[in-house]
Amino acid sequence: MLSEYKEIFMEELDEQLQLMDDEILKLEKEGSHGDAVQSLFRAAHTLKGSSAAMGLDTMKELTHEMEHLLDQVRSHKISVSAPLIDLLFQALDNLKLLKLEITEGEDILTDISGCVHDLKHFAYAQEEGKTETAWKPQPFAKPQIRMDIRLRITECLEQNLQVNWISLRISPSCFIKGARAYVIQMALAEWGDILYASPEPGSLDEQNEEEVELLFLHAGVYDEKQLFILASELMDVENVVVEPVRAEEFTILPSSAPVLDKRLETPEASLSAKAKPQTIRVSVERLEHLMNLVGELVIDQTRIQQVEQIQRRRFTDDSVTELAHISDHLSRIIGDLQDSVMKARMLPIEQLFNRFPRMVRDLSRNLGKNINLVIEGRDTELDRTLIEEISDPLIHLIRNAVDHGVETPSDRIAAGKPPTGQLLIRAAHEDNQVVIYIKDDGAGIDSDKMKSSAVRKGLLTAEEAEALSKREAVDLIFRPGFSTASAVSDVSGRGVGMDIVRSHIEKLNGMIDIDTELGAGTQFKIKLPLTLAIIEGLLVKISGQTFIIPMSNIAEIVRLKTEELVTIQGQSVLLLRNQVIPVSRAHEYFNLEGPKQPKSQLSLVIVGSAEKRLALVVDELIGNQEIVIKSLGSFIGKVEGVAGGTILGDGSVALIMEISTLFNLFGEVDKAKKLK
Repeated sequence: MLSEYKEIFMEELDEQLQLMDDEILKLEKEGSHGDAVQSLFRAAHTLKGSSAAMGLDTMKELTHEMEHLLDQVRSHKISVSAPLIDLLFQALDNLKLLKLEITEGEDILTDISGCVHDLKHFAYAQEEGKTETAWKPQPFAKPQIRMDIRLRITECLEQNLQVNWISLRISPSCFIKGARAYVIQMALAEWGDILYASPEPGSLDEQNEEEVELLFLHAGVYDEKQLFILASELMDVENVVVEPVRAEEFTILPSSAPVLDKRLETPEASLSAKAKPQTIRVSVERLEHLMNLVGELVIDQTRIQQVEQIQRRRFTDDSVTELAHISDHLSRIIGDLQDSVMKARMLPIEQLFNRFPRMVRDLSRNLGKNINLVIEGRDTELDRTLIEEISDPLIHLIRNAVDHGVETPSDRIAAGKPPTGQLLIRAAHEDNQVVIYIKDDGAGIDSDKMKSSAVRKGLLTAEEAEALSKREAVDLIFRPGFSTASAVSDVSGRGVGMDIVRSHIEKLNGMIDIDTELGAGTQFKIKLPLTLAIIEGLLVKISGQTFIIPMSNIAEIVRLKTEELVTIQGQSVLLLRNQVIPVSRAHEYFNLEGPKQPKSQLSLVIVGSAEKRLALVVDELIGNQEIVIKSLGSFIGKVEGVAGGTILGDGSVALIMEISTLFNLFGEVDKAKKLK
């Protein structure tokens, strides 16, 4: 394989496979009357050419058969049907398997022979029965050919291509034989290369009244029998004879320089090349490095601001004013640079959403359900890292919506609903965050069923389940090992998935919320930061050390007197707008020494994770600023309750709290205090 072009080929392969996925679904809905079949044909043709150039013969063979089958569909010789769609999806899945093996650098082990046979059989099944007796290879006199054509024949045979003579006659009833000859040559050129043509189509009169015999020398992957069938189906063609060129007729010479396909040099091709958007592809590693450099600039800019503030308090001369101007200008420049780099890392969430139509189609068919998938907000942009990380949680949620949420057609009709359910996936920007909604109009979540299932599985006692509110009962879906499925299937029922979904989202500094109504449906709402590289954070002091709380996790900040706290069963709580919020001293999480003397005034940061709330008591509120997240490194490793660190303006290191983990730690600390 040409390794230097592999990266470019893989990028093109990703694009074409996704395009084929979308267009097959469109073809299933629209039939052959839309433009889907033409788009699919072009994608298969593109992949056939690029895979052949890369020396991937297996992929070339598969895409070639797909191309031929699609050509039969677009010429209305084969109608769009469910078996055809299934076969196209089977071929697409094989292409995806081949792509994985190419990416991992492994030998090609995927067996495509069965799929190739099905593609050939689907295209020729009816025709073979009609033409089996009509096709007989017949020898005929061939003209003398030039040396350059002989060399091209040698090259084609060395590449294991089929080289055939094709002799045919244009029907006498055809009125414009010159134009028909040109159309015939163009059709043959789509199935391979024309090495020789006699007479040249351009030399024929449009209304030639004489009998016209055409002779072509054709090179491609089709054998003589297949070419006979294809040529016989062309309009105004009769008396087709195909004879293969044998290797022994020529002396195999060393290959000469590759021959360019003249069809690629048409004005239309050059115009389309000029019309392409002016973009370039940049490797992810370079963007990551650029982002790290911007992060360092943000840190230095903060340090310059602090130096300017210190100097302003000590001096009043012009140099301090000039330093202030430089600091402000640098802040604007770094801010613009940061925005530009952030936008370079952003990708439309469309590339993630494009995976779901095929998945929903296959799941709904396997489960016997009719589901109309609606996708909105495809152009919503999100950091590419987050797009990769959020993929698995979204797949879990969609599979659960199809399996548990939407009912079967008979159940929906019995409930007075249309037999086809609806699944909505929507993305939007809200409050400097990306919000993803997954909503179905299914049966909803039954809180009583959730309680009984939790008791049956031993997750709760009957008394604990009875004390749960409707909201708390619905949240049981996120308990590890929880499932309401009566039977284990390929889709769900094993009690894994939803707890992983929430923990994964929370590790991304995101939140997930459920809104459900029995009989009307369920909506999952996921909030995510725009990026994981730079966040807005609140700086606080705890036992003399600086910590950072992500602003996306902060609900509000309150100050109150110590006596305003209430103790319930030994736990300090805050009553805020009829909501009971547990209160915890932040230093207890990190085994830090608490204040020597109790304070009369308390500063509480109320943090949230989904519907949960927790009030953290901190010693001092410093202020909020943009934080460049740095990993703690492999030497320190993962620390419970810490998402990472950052370097402050004075050069000191501050730790960033991981709020989702703090809720688990809060329960452990609370239990330890009660045991004491």
